Amino acid sequence: MAATTSTDHQNRIGIDESGKGDYFGPLVIAAAHVTPEIEPELRLMEVRDSKKISDGRVLEIARELRQVCKHSIVTINPQKYNELYPKFRNLNRLLAWGHARALENLLEQVDCPLAIADQFGDERFVLNALLEKGKKIQLVQRTKAEADLAVAAASILARAEFLLRLKRLSDEIGTTLPKGATHVELAARMVVKKHGEAMLENVAKLHFKTTKSVLGKTEES
Repeated sequence: MAATTSTDHQNRIGIDESGKGDYFGPLVIAAAHVTPEIEPELRLMEVRDSKKISDGRVLEIARELRQVCKHSIVTINPQKYNELYPKFRNLNRLLAWGHARALENLLEQVDCPLAIADQFGDERFVLNALLEKGKKIQLVQRTKAEADLAVAAASILARAEFLLRLKRLSDEIGTTLPKGATHVELAARMVVKKHGEAMLENVAKLHFKTTKSVLGKTEES
């Protein structure tokens, strides 16, 4: 079960992401609105950090969460990610932009004074990316933020969307795209062999070292 934190029992928005460390698939950022009234229901669902839950259970809980709490999800598919990454020149800046968009989108639906996110990079990245509504909210960034139910809920929504999108990409190209950043090179080679180098841009985050390794060895062979 999620641990109690100082921000429990408050009207708040939690923000978290999935796919940041995965070579294949999108970067997904989710924001979830949690009020004291729905906290007992989330605890009954055993909402906690998605990294501590199996994929199957993540998908099950996410289905329930979508019915219970208002949320917004920003999905940056690999092709868009590869367009944006050189412009931001920094993953944390790109991540901050996604956090800000997810938060702004949810603030169109709910009135909330507080947002909580995991600490990453310079906290000004997120603050600078916020638009009008977001600038009026108190933003708390801290390590291990998933201990808060709202951030844990966002982590599950983000992970579920990532898993669904990764499965869809795998089905579309007829090759199983693994999670993570290790043991992915063989799958990347299969993508290149079946569809050509250009296909990698549609399924993978090209700035990972895997790309250079795969394409370099592909060109030599």
